[in-house]
Amino acid sequence: MADDTLPKQAVLIVNAMSRTGGDAYEDAKRMLEERGMELLSAHAITDPEQMRPTVCKALKEKAPMIIVGGGDGSLSKAIDDFLGTDTVFALLPLGTANSFAKTLGIGTELADAVETIATGRKLRIDLGAIDGDYFANAAAMGLSPLIAETVPHKLKKTLGMFGYMIWAVRVAFKFRPFRLRITEGGRVHKVWATEARIANGTHHGGIELVESADLQSGEIVVQAVTGKSLVHLGWSWLATLFKLKSRDQNVTEFRGKELRIEARPRQKISIDGELSARTPVTVTVARAAVWVAAPR
Repeated sequence: MADDTLPKQAVLIVNAMSRTGGDAYEDAKRMLEERGMELLSAHAITDPEQMRPTVCKALKEKAPMIIVGGGDGSLSKAIDDFLGTDTVFALLPLGTANSFAKTLGIGTELADAVETIATGRKLRIDLGAIDGDYFANAAAMGLSPLIAETVPHKLKKTLGMFGYMIWAVRVAFKFRPFRLRITEGGRVHKVWATEARIANGTHHGGIELVESADLQSGEIVVQAVTGKSLVHLGWSWLATLFKLKSRDQNVTEFRGKELRIEARPRQKISIDGELSARTPVTVTVARAAVWVAAPR
């Protein structure tokens, strides 16, 4: 069996502008060093535009592992550059939803993430891609991008997930259902939808919404909440949150290595919580694309 031990040397890069990043940086640095990690360098980034250049510099210098702290958007933007390298991507969940950390089974506590980095294993996972833009966990069209585009930063930073829920109720009145068309392997599927989740991982918005998704499956799952009723969309979220037997009642799933997604009217797409694309798009999977730090 191949050695899956995580490196003991790493570069730490934290988005200090993420929800808890500014407060967590010094604690993370101290906790990692206490658990025997040798930090080759450590960076608290106050300009989010400098996250990617700092990651690229560490990759160029062949860092064995890079620990990225931030929300799902920061993590998703950083992970693109790990493709084609042997550097391990490790994460500290410092955002609002922290969906990717939950998908990996790390949880949302800083101490749990540090424990994973100190005692976990390296795991090869797939990445999703939307027109070549790679993402770690999930993308969505429908109500989610509308929330991502308009939610006030202070509301998100202060109230976290509760702030998202308040804003969701407000923007729901402006939202309209859309006609979704999915093409996979020559087969065309058409449904009315209020939301569509493009899932590489299981969690979206901090909730386990797509249980059938798997980071090592070699396939992307598109899960559509079907129909025209926003009441059904709200019920879908609640039923999934509480694991009710009826949670699949208004949901249809499509899966494959490559899917073409179109919508009428055209829909904006949020990728790991950040507005990044618009239909029509082609969704693909990058098989076993990167090494990540995961719990044992």
